[in-house]
Amino acid sequence: MKEEFQLRINELAKKKKTEGLSAEEQEEQAKLYRIFIDEMKMQVKTALDNDGCKPKQ
Repeated sequence: MKEEFQLRINELAKKKKTEGLSAEEQEEQAKLYRIFIDEMKMQVKTALDNDGCKPKQ
């Protein structure tokens, strides 16, 4: 994930705790979280595939 995405996620999280987010910011945060989660899933899948773990068929 790009560092700028991570920084923006952190900015929005901090703002959410202190003053709240606008509807646009909530939407942006949801999109960034989805990108983050999808990338984490890909990394876990790749790691498991590289270790020889395969799903049952």
